[in-house]
Amino acid sequence: MISATVGRGAVLGAVTLSLLGVPAQAAPGQTRTEAAAALPAPDTAALRNVLRSAVKQGAPGAMARIDDHGSVYTAARGFADRRAQRAIAATDRFRVGSVTKTFTAVVLLQLVDERKLALDTSVNRYLPGLLPDNRITVRHVLSHRSGLYDYTNDLFAHTVSGFESVRKKVYTYRQLVKLSLKKARTNAPGAAYSYSNTNFVVAGMLIEKLTGHSVRSAYENRVFKPLKLKDTSYVHPDAKIPGRYARGYLTPDKAGAALIDSTEQTLSWAQSAGAIISTPRDLNTFLSALAGGKLLSSTALREMERFKKVNSTTAYGLGLRRRTLSCGVSVYGHTGVVQGYYTYAFTSKDGRRSVSALANTSNNTKVLNTMAGTLESAFCGKQSNPKRARTVFERTEDVAPSVVRR
Repeated sequence: MISATVGRGAVLGAVTLSLLGVPAQAAPGQTRTEAAAALPAPDTAALRNVLRSAVKQGAPGAMARIDDHGSVYTAARGFADRRAQRAIAATDRFRVGSVTKTFTAVVLLQLVDERKLALDTSVNRYLPGLLPDNRITVRHVLSHRSGLYDYTNDLFAHTVSGFESVRKKVYTYRQLVKLSLKKARTNAPGAAYSYSNTNFVVAGMLIEKLTGHSVRSAYENRVFKPLKLKDTSYVHPDAKIPGRYARGYLTPDKAGAALIDSTEQTLSWAQSAGAIISTPRDLNTFLSALAGGKLLSSTALREMERFKKVNSTTAYGLGLRRRTLSCGVSVYGHTGVVQGYYTYAFTSKDGRRSVSALANTSNNTKVLNTMAGTLESAFCGKQSNPKRARTVFERTEDVAPSVVRR
């Protein structure tokens, strides 16, 4: 596939581009909003190179969209459907994986705003007898500090066979929690960060208990419809993606083995931890609205942004990651992994610039780490420090986070 030349609305092959005009780096003494607005201009050539590299490394396709002060830049490379040889486009729907966690956290924090939920109250107060320790609070669950074991480590210790064993299964929330409780907890409540999909299964249960409705209804009525996210849906346990979409391709553990088409699956093993379907445009709209204070009160948003350090570049709040890039800029959002899909969706502090990017494969750490370059290109521009950026190398995913990938 051939890249296009830069120009407003220009189209060639699998790439659509729009030129952005963005102010230079902020000067000392500016407010946070002024500083965010003065981010370096995106490096669009570098972004195209990131997508090109991801395809060379094994992703059938890769695409990204930047929304900035009303201007739009999109780029795409490779295929949405290998068999049909259909080019991938930044308008294609896809499974966003753990970006779902941010949607789930928003709904629960709205319930905090409505005084139906308290962050520092035991989960067992709302869901009596669910968890083995009354000290586990709602805050612990949303910040991955509950100590609840991640059952996906066992389900997907072997990538392909694990996936095929659950592809058509439909779980209840309680069945998933039961899988977790078969194993010892990783730490005492609040003692340490330990990423676990179990936490956001519990969060889904809280939503359904406190609203009296399904998580699907909660997402639709509280987020999707108010923000007019027309290409975003939660179809569990339906295995199909509605509309025009990118197919997902799972990389087997055995080097050189053929990719597995993993598009159709119930995603019942994830549900409120990872089953939302969306597009880059809708994800950018969501994150921009969140950072801009359109979904939560200022108090609730501050709670969501009470970040605690995870490693040298990443901190975690309540269903929200803060990632510090090589140029020193911090961005806010989440990564997402489900079988066949890698997602990066992040926004600036003020929500005025957002980027969402997809590669339609998974279980490929080269692609996972290459796609992180979409953030560098979008927010650091030519001020990105390639050497510093390369020092951040992920060997685990949001699915089965204790399993080291090749």
